[in-house]
This record gives sequence, C-alpha cells and structure tokens, in this order.
Amino acid sequence: MEYPYYLVDVFTTTPLEGNALAVFPDASGLDKPRMQRIARELNLSETTFVFPAESVEGATRVRIFTPTYEMTFAGHPTIGTAFVLRESGIVDRNAPALFLDENIGRVRVRVDERDELLWLTTPPIRKIAEFPRERCAAALSLGDSDLIPDVPCELLSAGNPTIFVPLKSRGLVDRVSVNVSAFEELTRTCDEPVCLFPFAPVETGAFSRMFSPELGIVEDPATGSATGPLARFMMTYGLAPRAGGSRFVSEQGVKMGRRSVLHILVHGEDGADGIEVGGNVTPVGRGTLTVSSGNSPNG
Repeated sequence: MEYPYYLVDVFTTTPLEGNALAVFPDASGLDKPRMQRIARELNLSETTFVFPAESVEGATRVRIFTPTYEMTFAGHPTIGTAFVLRESGIVDRNAPALFLDENIGRVRVRVDERDELLWLTTPPIRKIAEFPRERCAAALSLGDSDLIPDVPCELLSAGNPTIFVPLKSRGLVDRVSVNVSAFEELTRTCDEPVCLFPFAPVETGAFSRMFSPELGIVEDPATGSATGPLARFMMTYGLAPRAGGSRFVSEQGVKMGRRSVLHILVHGEDGADGIEVGGNVTPVGRGTLTVSSGNSPNG
C-alpha cells in the first residue's frame, strides 16, 4: 500500500532549520511494529501517524515515534501535525483550536493567525527526582563549577522525562559533549527513557540543547515537550519571569545547524493557569512511502 506523508520543519520559518517531522495524515491499516519500522527508516527525531477520531468529541488520534520508541507526548510533532491537519483540510482551517488525542491524553493546539504561531498547552508537569550536580556535569563532560550555583538538577516531566542542568553561559552549552557511560550511570535507576537538557539563561529566555541516546536521538534540534517544564524550572529558581502573561523563548539546535525558536507563554503566576509552547511551521516536502500494511511478523 502507498502512504502519503508531509515533511515539515517545526519551530522555524526557514526551510531546513528547526526540527524536521514526517506526518502520515492517514495511517489506517498500520500496526505499531510497522509504524516503528517506518520511523526508523525515515530516521528523523519523530514521525507521526494520524488515525480517525476515537471519541465522540472528534479529536484526531495521533501516535508519535522516534526511530526506536513510541512517545507518550512530544512537542514538535504536536505542533507540526496540527499544521498539516489544517493545511490539508483534514480539520477546519478556520477553527481557533484543535485537539489531538496522544498517548498522554488530549492536547489542545490553538492558532494565532497574527504571527502564524501554533500554541500547544503543556500537559501537567510533575517533578520526579533530583540528581547530584557533579554527576549531571560529568554526563555532559563538564565540571560542577560550570553549573549555576545553588540551583539543583531536576528530573521533570510533562510526558517526556527530562533532566534540566542549568549552566552559567551560552558558551558552556555549546561546549557540552555527552559522556555515554556517565549518562548511563546517571539514569540507570529511571523507569523510562530520559532526556538530558543543558541550558543557560540569556536575555531572551534560554539557550538550550537536548540529548536522548535511549530514544535514538543523538541530539534534538527542538524539544517542545521539555519547554513547558523548562519554563517551570526557570521560574522556580528565579531564572525567568514568574508573572502571568510573561513571554520568553528557548533557542535550541544552534550547535547542530538547525536553529529553532520555541516561544513560551505563561498564564498565571508560575504558570498556575497553564504554560503554552508556540512555534512556526515551514513545509518543505511531500512524498509517498510504499509498505505492506497489517501485522508485521518481523516487528
């Protein structure tokens, strides 16, 4: 069978920057092993597969895969898929918002036509653990003195567990190199794959990078699922404005040549009324993949 797909770059207005995403707008007939093999074949950070609505409310069912793993929730696939659904006419382009049913549950995406941004509402954020600063630094091939003093390293999750490591400068973020053995030792007690997210506060918000070897992602150009928790972390430790209506950005992917700009909008003090993550989407291509459907005996 032939399955059309769209290729878009998310969190950018420049083709071939941002975070690339493949969207299959009609994945009917594909099972999980086959979707995983397709994601591995395309070898992007994530690939999404769209299915008919599974509820009476009519939200679109979306499943998200890295090359090695099915995600509970991810940000750039949410925004990129919402863009494709609107542009292709699968959902009403004039609707102010749409809803995607992901493994984490229902995710709202609203449209701001003024600046062509799509905004997702971050799912509930929870703190899971703290990690020793020196071990986090070692996993990044840095020293404890490179971290911001008196700020811990925390594992937070809005569906994608991420360790936030606050560094003193943008230059240190650029200097990071993952020490695989130290990373494995750092995360060996974690129950699911974990992302490592070094960042530095800057005038506009944050300068960031993300690594997740366990998800098959050497480095991610833009991590929308971690950006809401990043905002919460920065507000908690006085690294970003806490007031409702505060807006700042996380700049990511620069070191790997895929600059991404992730917009953050805080509702209520400390985001008590929600944290939205917004971005532009740039279409770059379309294609058709020819695969067999149904059960995959080698999956």
